Parts: sequence; structure tokens; C-alpha cells
Amino acid sequence: MNRRTSSPRPRPFRRRPAASPPPAAASPASPAPRSGWRRFARLPVDPYILALLGTVALAALLPASGTTADVAGGATTGAVALLFFLYGARLSTREALDGLKSWRLHLTVLACTFLVFPLLGLAARGLVPFALTPELYSGLLFLCLVPSTIQSSIAFTSMARGHVPAAICAGSFSSIAGIVVTPLLAALLLGGGANGFSADSLLRIVAQLLLPFVAGQLLRRWVGGFLTRHRTLLGRVDRGSILLVVYTAFSQGMVAGVWNQVTPGRLGALFAVEVVLLAAMLTISWYGARRLGFDRADRVAIQFAGSKKSLAAGLPMASVLFGAQASLAVLPLMLFHMLQLVVCAMIAKRRSRDPLPEPLLDQPAAVRARAVAALNTGE
Repeated sequence: MNRRTSSPRPRPFRRRPAASPPPAAASPASPAPRSGWRRFARLPVDPYILALLGTVALAALLPASGTTADVAGGATTGAVALLFFLYGARLSTREALDGLKSWRLHLTVLACTFLVFPLLGLAARGLVPFALTPELYSGLLFLCLVPSTIQSSIAFTSMARGHVPAAICAGSFSSIAGIVVTPLLAALLLGGGANGFSADSLLRIVAQLLLPFVAGQLLRRWVGGFLTRHRTLLGRVDRGSILLVVYTAFSQGMVAGVWNQVTPGRLGALFAVEVVLLAAMLTISWYGARRLGFDRADRVAIQFAGSKKSLAAGLPMASVLFGAQASLAVLPLMLFHMLQLVVCAMIAKRRSRDPLPEPLLDQPAAVRARAVAALNTGE
């Protein structure tokens, strides 16, 4: 017998597969439980909010008085004029003219800012004196008269894949209109609560707000390039000027003893009222825009531009209109500013997950650059 055929054929060697790693669900480093912590860690915490709170604490511990108060008041006047000069110099006339094509959208945002908001503020008068003191209500009503934001409206509209050029123009038009409309509405609705509306008040508004803004527009041809190249630095100048306004206003309040009228219960009631106010405006602007026939991208721009209020514009105006009572007048605006940043950031993140094409990709490079800069240095 042939040995080759009689011997048994060896079986091929089969390597036993290595032990597979435990499934991801059983791993202690599973991404599922970490995703919740990541979302929690990504909640918006604006360092500028912490700076505002620190400034208020500094004014409470070391308020400016006497000669220091005079120096701080003069510096605040100059800071307010500088702020509005920069606003005028930054506004591109070409962008404003291009934005006129969406005139229905801009009228809707202006109606939300200067009509619906004041009506809701007047409706809150029934909370006096049960929930709000007359001084806090004046501040709440003043909040409803302040123009919309520019930077944060652009940032949130871009994040939510909305109509970014419309948000740029809507915020710009609101800020321009607010220079005139906000003081007039304050004189009409607040009356004596804003130190009356005398010829002296009108001169202060023109000198500190309107003239610097017009000067910025006239000089934009020569300073516009410089402002564009140093956008980040000038953003810090803006915020530093606002912190100076806050310190001066709250120092005056501490020296005058107006904070003795505010209790933790009143602050809690004010915060609850502002939560309801913001929720109402977010709902009205979103569903109202849909009833008016706007598409999804325009509705995003309307919601973020029509439901927000500008701390940068409101604080200088309050210092001019309210004088020594500005500390209580700006408190509702500061609370609303913090609240709208947190809530609108959450809404923008949720809308960013919609399966829609990013509109910024179809926009000119200048528009994309401005939106990215607003995301980095937004209000």
C-alpha cells in the first residue's frame, strides 16, 4: 500500500479567533453615558456674564463716590459717545441697501421690537405692586423699548442655518431706529420715570448718541478698514466701555441707597416675569412669521432678531435717560441679556441639526467672515 495514500491527511491548522473585545455597551468608557456630560459641558457660559456680575459686585463693595464718582461719570459719558461712534463706523451702507430687498422681514422685526414688546411690557403693569416695585417695572418697560441686537442675532442665525444677511440688516436697522424710537417711546410710556422728556434730555440724547453715530457713518470711508482689521480688539473696547457704564450706574444706586428697595423675592419675581416675556416673544416671532408666509430661513432670522434686546445699546441709553436711577433701570435688562443668551443658544443648537443645507456656503465671503467674527466676539 502506498504510504502516501494510506497515511491519514493532516487537517489544516485553523487559528482560533482572538477573544473579541467586550461590546461598547458593556465598556465602562461607553460613549452613551458620556454624551450627556458632553452636552452638559457645552451649555453656554459667557465669560462676559461673569464680568458683568463681577462689576456689579465691585460696585456694591467699592462704589464710586465724591471725586471718584465725578471722574467715573465723565469717563462714562465719553465711553457712551465712543460706543455709538463705533456703531456708526461699523455699519456698512452697502449691506444696508442690499438688505432692503427683504423689507417685509425688517418690518416684521421692527414690529416685534418696538410694538409687540412694548405691548407686553404695558400688560405687565398689573403686577405692580404685588410682584414688582414701580422702579423695577420701569426698568422692565424700558427693557421692552430697547432695540434688538446685531452681533448675537447674526451668530445665532448662522448657527441655526437661517438667513444671515437678513439678520445683519434687521439688527442694524433696529439699532438705527432705536437711537430715535427708544427715547421717544420712553418719554411717552415712562414719563417722569425717565426724568421726564425735557429739552435737556433731548440735547443729551443728540450729543451722546446721535451725533457720534452720524460721525461714525461719515468717517467710515477712512476708519472702516482699521475697524475691520482690529475687530477683536475693538470688541474688547466695546465690552470694557459697557462694564464702565454698569459700574457707574450701580455705584450711583449704592450711594443713593436704592438697593434697599430690592428684596430676593422681588428679584425672583422679576426673573420669572422675564422668562415668560422671552418665551412669549420667541413663540410669537416664530409662529407669527410662519403665518405671514416666511420660509424657514427667514423665520429663524426673525425669531432671533425679534426676540432679543441689546445690552450694548440699552445701558448707555439708560445712563442718559435715567441718571441716578439707572441702576434699577438696567437691572431687568441685564437679567434679560443673560437669559436670552442661554435660551437662544440652546434653540440655535437644536435648529442646527435640521437636515438643511448651510446657507452661509452660498453667501459672499464678506458675509461669512462677518458671521464668523460675530460668533467669536458676539454680544
